[in-house]
Amino acid sequence: MKPYAPGEQPPPGKFIKLNTNENPYPPPPEVVSAITAAASGPLNRYPDPMATSFRRAAAEALGLPGPEWVLAGNGSDEILTILVRGFVGEGQSLRLPYPSYILYRTLADIQGASWEQVPFEEGWQLPAAFGQSRDDLRLVLLPNPNSPSGTIVPSQQIKQVADSLDCPLVVDEAYVDFADENCLDLVAENENVLVTRTLSKSYGLAGMRFGFLVAQPQVVAELAKIKDSYNCDTISIAAATAAMHSQDWLAEKVAAMNQTRQRMAGELAKMGFDVVPSHANFVWCTHPTGQHKAIYEYLKASQILIRYMEFPEWGDGLRISVGTDEQIDACLLMIQRFLDQSE
Repeated sequence: MKPYAPGEQPPPGKFIKLNTNENPYPPPPEVVSAITAAASGPLNRYPDPMATSFRRAAAEALGLPGPEWVLAGNGSDEILTILVRGFVGEGQSLRLPYPSYILYRTLADIQGASWEQVPFEEGWQLPAAFGQSRDDLRLVLLPNPNSPSGTIVPSQQIKQVADSLDCPLVVDEAYVDFADENCLDLVAENENVLVTRTLSKSYGLAGMRFGFLVAQPQVVAELAKIKDSYNCDTISIAAATAAMHSQDWLAEKVAAMNQTRQRMAGELAKMGFDVVPSHANFVWCTHPTGQHKAIYEYLKASQILIRYMEFPEWGDGLRISVGTDEQIDACLLMIQRFLDQSE
């Protein structure tokens, strides 16, 4: 099988990193305090196997009926692994849009299952075929906002897709804090709607590896049978719990990053890039010269990392994460310099 290739992770301090959609700002001070306190605690004991403190904090922050609607995981990638293991057997199938998060295919390969890619239509519109049922289809995965495009499918359309399917629909909301709407309300309406989230992006905890699932309690109870016994460690549980109590910090940082994203998109457009309107903490852009890989390599030589991505039968382009204003200014300066030299 072909392995999933994560983004480059150079040694700290050597590069401006705009390639893996991390939050450029450090986490809330309350998170650092919680980590320090947890590290001074009884690390010789196993952690809470269900991360109860986090589940309560998440339910409160998100307005859920209770903690039984939440399942914690070692990053949302582990939650996705649990979902594929739970719902898709050998010889069965899962569906994903294309282009989107390639890890979904890897998870199907691990199961000995097949995967079906449904291409987005022009303008990153979800085609009607995405909601069609099939006998061997056991799971449908929809990243929303999508990566690499940053586009979003309206929740009303997602509701229609879920209602037309005979299997669970997973709405992967890794970037949803940067968008204007989400699908949490659909979970209460339909047992087959499951929402995954991560603390790696908006909460600035990519280094802690913590994510979670929101689903109806009976679904959470069944999926909990599949997870590792102690899948989240004591320190990450403490950090994630403190992060969920830091909603004012989240709102402030999301607003700042969305403003930076808007400014970056405007500057790229002035350079001739076609920039897809984004609802995430990155932008997807293409240039009429088609020199996307050359731009990526030029920036890397200048110690600025962005993501060059190529999708067979679709095309290639650049995905640039939202950094600090200073980081984005440096990136834009070098892109302009490359374009000036290429004329």
